[in-house]
Amino acid sequence: MPANLTPDYRAADRKFKEATTPQQKMAALEEMLSTIPKHKGTEKMQADLKRRIAKFRSESQRKKGAARSRQLYQIEREGAGQIVLVGAPNSGKSSLLAALTNAVPEIAAYPFTTRGPQAGMAVFENVQIQLVDLPPVSEEFAEGWLYGLIRGADVALVAADLADQDLLVSIEQVLALLAAANLTLIPPGTSRAPNEVPALFVATKLDAPGAAEVLEVFKEFYGDRLPVLPTSAEQDVNLAELRRTMFSMLGVIRVYSKKPGKKPDMEVPYTLRRGTTVIEAAAVVHKDFAQGLRFARLWRKGHLDGQMIGRDHPLEDGDVLELHA
Repeated sequence: MPANLTPDYRAADRKFKEATTPQQKMAALEEMLSTIPKHKGTEKMQADLKRRIAKFRSESQRKKGAARSRQLYQIEREGAGQIVLVGAPNSGKSSLLAALTNAVPEIAAYPFTTRGPQAGMAVFENVQIQLVDLPPVSEEFAEGWLYGLIRGADVALVAADLADQDLLVSIEQVLALLAAANLTLIPPGTSRAPNEVPALFVATKLDAPGAAEVLEVFKEFYGDRLPVLPTSAEQDVNLAELRRTMFSMLGVIRVYSKKPGKKPDMEVPYTLRRGTTVIEAAAVVHKDFAQGLRFARLWRKGHLDGQMIGRDHPLEDGDVLELHA
């Protein structure tokens, strides 16, 4: 089948041949890939362009000094916790970031669109959660800082592309590369060691043709390792459930403060780790409360209504706490 290359593609090809810097060559290759006609006659050309783009990006990353990488790719933690998006190239991570947060990542139908970490804030009810999209885990991208960000995160969401007919191979490669970096993904709620990260498989692109069948096969092989949540960023399938699951996996609770004789402030909660006691919460509210706490009252939906409680009483999500110093 003839390629029938367009004038725009030929113009981009000329730009590549005339380019004198790696940045110019990269831009021209990306323009060639975006303007090439998409049909069977250009499949080999498309694949070659993708390989060349991946090679340029890999070489560019390797040339960056370690000090510069450390400075550029440290993400300051914000919100109730930090969750990273992990996955193979083109697995739908950036689409999830765009659907769940206010971030505007670059999204394209070719690999390695995400070159550095990009953060956004996902909102669950009245809590903000930091979600960080990372470059793909692949042999072509083996920067140490990438694995450092995964290791330091509270939770990892592993994107499993249901439109990928080689999904099992892709996931196995991701898990193998993480293992080679001494990283292990563990189910939520289990005790965590230094090189372990609680994780969830987020099955992306549920709207793709044949995705339901691929999902069942994926669950059969990997559903006993980590929970699997099927989603579609395009059609907003299970995104609300994903937000709820993200909050649950962080292991935090929301506690609201109440001044004596006043209504509680239900707008902005204190976000505390699960298992926090009254005295520990008092120290977060103000150190003076912890030092001079005489007693506390607790309102808990369906259970307690202003009952006096002890300093070591564990708090739960949604509790309203009135401190008396």
